[in-house]
Amino acid sequence: MDGFFPIGTARARTLKSAIGCVGVGLHSGARAALTLRPAEAGHGIVFRRTDLGVDIPARHDEVTDTRLCTAIGEGAARIGTIEHVMAALAGLGVTDALVEVDGPEIPILDGSAAPFVFLIDCAGVVELDAPAGAIEVLRTVRVTEGEGPDAAWAELSPAEGPGFEAELSIDFGATAIGRQSLAMHVTEDGFRTILADARTFTMAEDIARLRSVGLARGGSLANAVVVDGPLVVNPGGLRHADEFVRHKLLDAVGDLALAGAPLRGKFRGHRSGHALNNRLLRALLADPRAWRRVDGDAMPAMSGATARLPMAAAPA
Repeated sequence: MDGFFPIGTARARTLKSAIGCVGVGLHSGARAALTLRPAEAGHGIVFRRTDLGVDIPARHDEVTDTRLCTAIGEGAARIGTIEHVMAALAGLGVTDALVEVDGPEIPILDGSAAPFVFLIDCAGVVELDAPAGAIEVLRTVRVTEGEGPDAAWAELSPAEGPGFEAELSIDFGATAIGRQSLAMHVTEDGFRTILADARTFTMAEDIARLRSVGLARGGSLANAVVVDGPLVVNPGGLRHADEFVRHKLLDAVGDLALAGAPLRGKFRGHRSGHALNNRLLRALLADPRAWRRVDGDAMPAMSGATARLPMAAAPA
């Protein structure tokens, strides 16, 4: 199993060379410089605030804020909006890397994971002389928020086959979004073609409120899809008719990559977001009966092909 997505190798992987970019933070609006660097086997994914000299491991127990993004660290040593770069690293099977940023937030770039995929491709990926390892889900763990038909929920269960499967449904009042669902056996090819370029989104009526509480200060039509009732405000429209659920599943991939090792199992969710995704990981890893660590050399390999499956409406 290679990273989150089995693509025919069970070895740990890192970048061939360092590569960087500059952008603005979605919520802070501050300029941010990002550099992705190679790391040795066993290093894992670690974030470094270069302006503070502080390292923060990319782990579920380092998450301190899930309001409209996933943030790790506390106080001044905080790094927000890590989910898209985490999804890109996991999607391309990078298990070990140092992610440097000189401020409190990862640059949003175009609001998707595609720019980070581009950076990783430019840097190149190399296998390391060590197994990737994985966390295998042994029993179903589920978390919920709310009650009745409007309840949100997320669960991890044992895999029905090799690798990682994911299903997600969303339900928004805005008619431009409505109900959407997506089910897929996630591979590197699938991540690249189905999830990577799906952008974050917001409702037009929420923008002023978000900015009044210090959020979305760097947001624009260049880095987010803005929905106003039945309309998509962006002049170019959507990249995909179901871009909204694709992005929510992209977020889930990034959030679940904070397990500390690639997951082998099946994710299902309905109206799940950053908070529930993090609660799900905490619930799984708090129960020693629900998972086990397996050596990457023992994991079955699988081709890079992906199957996008029709998904029935998820139960509430």
